[in-house]
Amino acid sequence: MSRLDYSTQLIEQDDIDGVIEVLKSPYLTQGKKVAEFELALCKYTKAKHAIAFNSATSALFSSYSVACIDAGDEIITSPISFVSTSNMFVQLGAIPIWCDVKEDGNIDEEKIEQLITPKTKAIVPVHFAGKAVEIEKIHKLAKKHNLLVIEDASHALGSSISDKKIGSLSDMTIFSFHAIKPITTSEGGAVLTDNDEHAKKLRLIRSHGILKQELWHSDMLSLGYNFRMTEMAASLGITQIKKLDRFVQSRDKIALYYDERFKDAELFNIIKQKEKNITSHHLYPILLDPKIHSFKESIFKELQEGGLGVQVHYKPIYQNSFYKERFGNFSLTTADSFYKSEISIPCHQNMSLKEAKFVADTIFEILTKYKEQKKS
Repeated sequence: MSRLDYSTQLIEQDDIDGVIEVLKSPYLTQGKKVAEFELALCKYTKAKHAIAFNSATSALFSSYSVACIDAGDEIITSPISFVSTSNMFVQLGAIPIWCDVKEDGNIDEEKIEQLITPKTKAIVPVHFAGKAVEIEKIHKLAKKHNLLVIEDASHALGSSISDKKIGSLSDMTIFSFHAIKPITTSEGGAVLTDNDEHAKKLRLIRSHGILKQELWHSDMLSLGYNFRMTEMAASLGITQIKKLDRFVQSRDKIALYYDERFKDAELFNIIKQKEKNITSHHLYPILLDPKIHSFKESIFKELQEGGLGVQVHYKPIYQNSFYKERFGNFSLTTADSFYKSEISIPCHQNMSLKEAKFVADTIFEILTKYKEQKKS
């Protein structure tokens, strides 16, 4: 058996046929496919507007820009995320205020309010691994203090909270369509919003700030960039989103198998899901017991040598050299512990239950030798 990646795309014949059709068409960019994909995103999530971008990173930057986040503003966010969550508002001169996380890697909503100051502009929660944050509690805090809520839902397309799809719940929500996300456009992202003014500005910023008019006439209304999604990428998104629920169900089947196999594990814990919610299961993390944290590198290498394409998500953003140099040394108890514990194991729509059994068997086989270290 070849190495099983922790996540991967599933490209089928209809995806290929759609991209080939675009390649044979007159329009490789700025045609009708992007608008069609945006409409499909709105239909799926019930959001009023979807604005597609060439990456989730440019989508984040554009969201922060249209929210008028500026130098000196403070943004409360999670350190357990990919660096672009913070990078894009730091690029605008804002200051990251990292809130500690809970045992599941999601922002601890009970610790947010104590971080709010007169300089706070927005709360940016991250749906880690596709598991929804406590968004209603976060909204209540935001309303009380007149703050924006911008969700980084890069992991969470297909996730829902009590039958409400993530994507239409906050001021703005960002999705990623990177190759290994719940659906892919190869690279790509989108901002979803019900705010007409935000949507108008987002469409301008992604295409040089230019508004096209009749014939050759156009007018540049604001500064902007070339953050446009290609027609090929949008075509892939159109066919992929039709299969999203199937992909989520496939991942859930693997995750449920793991939940049962790992429920009594001695050397690691798993993240439990809320029954009323659906998660995309973009990641399936196991959390090593603190007594074997010191052996994580050895365990990681052995799992890879055993055929598992494991990964770690994530080193807290504040531990990166750039952030240490810019903002000083920083530490949060649970976030630091989560990083020492977390290993993402294979869980995706390409997997069979036979492969999931191989993953679980391999994990138990490799970790058994560390049982004595836990006792000592």
